[in-house]
Amino acid sequence: MDTTHQIAFLGLGHMGAPMARHLLSLGYGLTVWNRTPQKAWPLARAGAQSAATPAEAVRHADLVITMLADPAALRAVAEGMLPALRPGVHWIDASTVGPEAVGELAGRLPAGVTLTDAPVMGSVDRAAAGELWVLAGGDPLPGPVRRVLEALGEVTVCGPAGSGAALKLVLINAAVGGVALVAEALRLGGALGLPEELVRAQLARGPLAGAVARAYADTAYFPVALAAKDVALAAAHAPLPVLESVRAALASRPDLADRDLSALRPRPVAQEFARGANQRA
Repeated sequence: MDTTHQIAFLGLGHMGAPMARHLLSLGYGLTVWNRTPQKAWPLARAGAQSAATPAEAVRHADLVITMLADPAALRAVAEGMLPALRPGVHWIDASTVGPEAVGELAGRLPAGVTLTDAPVMGSVDRAAAGELWVLAGGDPLPGPVRRVLEALGEVTVCGPAGSGAALKLVLINAAVGGVALVAEALRLGGALGLPEELVRAQLARGPLAGAVARAYADTAYFPVALAAKDVALAAAHAPLPVLESVRAALASRPDLADRDLSALRPRPVAQEFARGANQRA
């Protein structure tokens, strides 16, 4: 693996931090930046360089990776880094922002800079292990871009620029909708007096098997607030009445905003009471 390229990694949230740490562990030179500087400290202690601004982070980079929460965050970071990008730099955006945001940024690139949209499927556990599913828009991919993406996981080249961002909306919304449906099926089973394990086991035998596994995942972290954001991005492109109902349900639970999507699954009353007592303490 060619690790001679210097990488700037901007956005060290729940997904960005393990992705950056994995690249660092492979021997890549890494400069990191995050809006909250403290989130860069663990990586700095592990050998990365920490930058004070997006422009400083990308100034000497060969490749730039952004992993940011939404289109607004991506635009804000782009404002700072675009003037500092050198000709020949490859920018990889791994954020889930939709194809419009990717197209907007592509139109603002300095001469000689390329942009690849490469959002990922998988959660923090797979990010840390380099086992993500990378959805890349841009065909053909520049060699250095492909090598870095392959270091993060399995790469699917989706087509021209923007197609990775588009497919990510399709896949993540199918996943969110599936988990929401499993949660309601479990709630219905409980209302009918059926044991949870019976309902879970039988759901897992059918087409919702993957959604059942995700609903019970305990090593993943995809906040409910980000799931609602991703549904909203998708609903801007097509009438999606089922997913709009899911988005409304997610938005109606601010108490779950920072919890993993699996929190949609109904919990026994005693478990919820204990969780509430711990939060109050």
